[in-house]
Amino acid sequence: MAAGTTRKISAASARAHTRRPKPKTSSKFSGILKKILLVSFVGLLAWAYQATKPPPPKTCGSTDGPPVTAPRIQLKDGRHLAYKEYGVPKDIAKHKIVFIHGFDSCRHDVSALTANLSPDIVESKGIYIVSFDRPGYGESDPHPTRTVESLALDIEELADKLGLGSKFYVVGFSMGGQVVWSCLKYIPHRLAGAALVAPVVNYWWPSLPSNMSKHAYEQQPTRDQWAVRVAHHMPWLTYWWNTQRLFPASSVIAHDPTILSSQDKELLPKIISIAKEQKDQAISRQQGEFESVHRDMVVGFGTWEFDPTDLKNTFPEGSVHLWQGDDDLLVPVTLQRYIADKLPWIKYHELSGAGHMFLYADGMADSVIQALIA
Repeated sequence: MAAGTTRKISAASARAHTRRPKPKTSSKFSGILKKILLVSFVGLLAWAYQATKPPPPKTCGSTDGPPVTAPRIQLKDGRHLAYKEYGVPKDIAKHKIVFIHGFDSCRHDVSALTANLSPDIVESKGIYIVSFDRPGYGESDPHPTRTVESLALDIEELADKLGLGSKFYVVGFSMGGQVVWSCLKYIPHRLAGAALVAPVVNYWWPSLPSNMSKHAYEQQPTRDQWAVRVAHHMPWLTYWWNTQRLFPASSVIAHDPTILSSQDKELLPKIISIAKEQKDQAISRQQGEFESVHRDMVVGFGTWEFDPTDLKNTFPEGSVHLWQGDDDLLVPVTLQRYIADKLPWIKYHELSGAGHMFLYADGMADSVIQALIA
């Protein structure tokens, strides 16, 4: 037993002698590598934070911001709204209308209505129209805490500052049409009537049937599916998503003509001519893309505090109208039909062969206004 034990001890001792201590250089290298990885990770986080954080807006009238050229009113919270007037003087007007412009546009977008509106109708019916830059667009101050409700309250305050009286009309085009839902929810007592012209639909409104909403959502180009998905689920990533160059972002922001219908393309020369004359494209994003187009997406496709299909009829005379083209490649007609069916008190006008920009077509402005004030 003693001899066997001696042999085991000797073997163990031999193995111990064969072990070599780890080189100190290997330990030092491991420590350096960990430090490099840590610094790289922190640097990556810093880059990611900077990449997703939008630059501050260049507010009109500030030291490095664009000049103020339009008349503006000051709201109770100190912000300014720039506006533009058209038609007969408001003190003799019979019908006072607030026009709400669309996505990536400004107060000059009212030309979609006024450039095609018959002067005879304006004079004989006593029509006054005021258009304004929505917050962050054109020359209106940005509103970093803007909500679905706040813009409706901005419109009410604008009307009061301009002396439009106890009741006025609202006409909203495209994303501006979506804003009209907010007016119907939060300031219905101030409205004489409303027109929603090709209003944008939020795919996440709870009442929309999931299969219908999913099908309509998937009809968009893949790049637009991702753009609105990010705006809804990860709003903090919206700026980076729409400014990076790794893959295509929103085709609407990029002005990709493939999203236009046949009628839209036919109207395009007219639209471009009017836009150049008004110079609206030059100023719509001048205070920064985030506070204009990006925030518009975040609010428009975010989680709303109400569902439009739950609205009650406070217009017994039927003075609310929804206009939609059946060949609109931006706003799915199927969802618009569903909403109109759920709200039978709204007069639904579906236009055969019309795209998203049908308001520019001859005669359409007259039709929209005459139906509204009838």
